[in-house]
Amino acid sequence: MLNREKVKLGIAPIAWTNDDLPDLGKENTFEQCVSEMALAGFTGSEVGNKYPKDPEVLIRALRLRGIEICNAWFSTFLISKPYEETEREFEKHVAFLAYMGAKIVGVSEQSYSTQGMEDKPVFAGKHEMKESEWKALCDGLNRLGKLSKEKYGVALTFHHHMGTVVQSGAETRRLLEGTNPEFVSLLFDSGHFAYCGEDPLAMVTAFMDRIKHVHLKDIRPEVVQKVKEENMSFLTGVRKGAFTIPGDGCIDFEPIFEALSKASYEGYMVVEAEQDPAKANPLEYAIRARKFIAEKTGL
Repeated sequence: MLNREKVKLGIAPIAWTNDDLPDLGKENTFEQCVSEMALAGFTGSEVGNKYPKDPEVLIRALRLRGIEICNAWFSTFLISKPYEETEREFEKHVAFLAYMGAKIVGVSEQSYSTQGMEDKPVFAGKHEMKESEWKALCDGLNRLGKLSKEKYGVALTFHHHMGTVVQSGAETRRLLEGTNPEFVSLLFDSGHFAYCGEDPLAMVTAFMDRIKHVHLKDIRPEVVQKVKEENMSFLTGVRKGAFTIPGDGCIDFEPIFEALSKASYEGYMVVEAEQDPAKANPLEYAIRARKFIAEKTGL
């Protein structure tokens, strides 16, 4: 069993309001989102676009509900823009997270990414990095991770993601081998590994010593297959229901939880399952996810 003293449970606001598809959940407010997170039994949240920008306002709203910020996405452009541009925005972002009490920042390299393009097939046209780009990415992540850790006490975790330059197991391995484990860790996402055809259990086992943040996400394989066959974009797949909560798709989470437990994982596990909230009521699915995690882990 996972240690309830060392493992915390969070949920991402993307189930209520989708940053990449603003029409999904446009009717849902920040207050509804965080209230329902708390009602479902979660204590951690990542950051959505409707969250107050004033940290004091955000802290007050979260404390009223027993919620804390555990991570927030940051897009790097280390292989397509000057390093200094990314560092400048990154430091502002990490300073905010540190002020909020978060210990993790989730980073994804967005140069040449197709994840936010509704007209680009997610299984075609992926950018393959050259040696010089791999070096720029790994060196840049090391520098960002060093800054984040030493100045703010926030650990950089890299988020492998469909439609980006690092999505497969082999690409994730290369990135980890090319970066300093003191400054760069992994954000393990079960759903994104399954989506690209990897075995999530094999991935969590292979990369366990670098994992510092976990996204619990399931997939509906019949939808993912349709996305592939019909050359759909990543975001069209989201609209069609490619992702869902743990226990509602095809991933066997029990051995994944067992592997995390055996390795004495410490940190957050965050339910992150972007769906159309008009089709998948966020509160209902949050409650179902929380119940599933309790049954399988004792948390």
